Amino acid sequence: MSQRRARRALGSIVVDRRPLRIPAFRRLWVSSVVTALGSQLTAVAVPKQVFDLTGSSGYVGLTGAVALVPLLVFGLWGGAIADTVDRRKLLMVSNTGIAGTAALLWAQAFFAVDSVWVVLALLGVNQAFFAINMPTRNAAVARLVPEHLLPSAAALNGTMSMFGAVFGPMAAGALLPVVGLSSLYLVDTVALVVVLWAVWRLPPLPPLAGAVRRAGLRDVADGFRYMATRKILLASFVVDVVAMVAGMPRALFPEMAERTFGDPPGGGFALGLLFAAIPIGAMLIGLMSGWVSRVRRQGVAVVAAICVWGLAVVGFGLSSSLWLAVLFLAIGGAADMVSAIYRMAILQSAATDEMRGRTQGAFTVVVAGGPRLADLTHGWAAAGVGTTAAATGGGVLVIVLVLLAVALLPAFWRYRAPVAGESRAAA
Repeated sequence: MSQRRARRALGSIVVDRRPLRIPAFRRLWVSSVVTALGSQLTAVAVPKQVFDLTGSSGYVGLTGAVALVPLLVFGLWGGAIADTVDRRKLLMVSNTGIAGTAALLWAQAFFAVDSVWVVLALLGVNQAFFAINMPTRNAAVARLVPEHLLPSAAALNGTMSMFGAVFGPMAAGALLPVVGLSSLYLVDTVALVVVLWAVWRLPPLPPLAGAVRRAGLRDVADGFRYMATRKILLASFVVDVVAMVAGMPRALFPEMAERTFGDPPGGGFALGLLFAAIPIGAMLIGLMSGWVSRVRRQGVAVVAAICVWGLAVVGFGLSSSLWLAVLFLAIGGAADMVSAIYRMAILQSAATDEMRGRTQGAFTVVVAGGPRLADLTHGWAAAGVGTTAAATGGGVLVIVLVLLAVALLPAFWRYRAPVAGESRAAA
């Protein structure tokens, strides 16, 4: 009896694996794992190659802009396409595009083309396909998983995304001196080709309305109008923008690593720890997320998690000890993961299937664009008032603005997840 009780207690803590018992979701999840790890190899290889070719950090910074623009544009358009075609076929096309551009990146490195503009152009195309793939992949989840398991499915996906963010760059750093830069692109290419088999074995996912058609700007505009009239969906985006733009302090890491925590000029141990802390915290909470499917007050959970994120950022800003700063960032990463799990579940549950791709496209844009806007705001704030005031002020602003948003959109605070057997919310 005690062993059974212990197993039950452990099952309520560790990540809920029930969605993986569904063969179609399991295939989608495996493909997501491979894509997350492979994309991190390319994310390391591209800036490294650009720096090797130019010797300029300015060109390396340009890779961020080249990657961001396709993510913003094709994230929205890709979401609209995902609502008008078979999502399985769109996943095949977008995964093929990602694999193809990875192969071309390998070829230009292997044959020493030595053109930074070729690398940047291929990166832009790669990110365009990735931006189409992401909302399509997320929108497909709700067609494969029962509604009461959506938080668990989001936790599994989020955990593997963080796993890739933590261990992908570490693997790239270990492989680079052994196999060379071009081989990183080749590993990514081979992995993505294997992913195509898993995607091919998914069931057809045509629009529930049955009409397959081309998506245009009108579909994108319809998606914005739909989200603007659904207070729960609107609030989920607003609170995420608040948390990321006001609270994400990563632009402060280089200065704080050197001037607050004693790194040598050019970077060192503290800088690596600061950048790793948030994804490590997120990954740990993902691994211990067995309880997430039992929380019905998902709006309350999101607000509480974002407030914890804000408090953690305040603690980080006030820290003079490196390990205390890392602890606060890890707590913040854990809180952000909880928020992300429930926001994803709300988007998948509260949106109708014919609009789910567009809401996921908007989610992709917010996730991609929010931290980059935060880099700009925090960088300028730190230049004016210092890193301590910029970080702590941002954390306080997160709490104030998220509570204000909930006061203006109280439906989000009251939102409860449907129980098994209930119809979807028309939020």
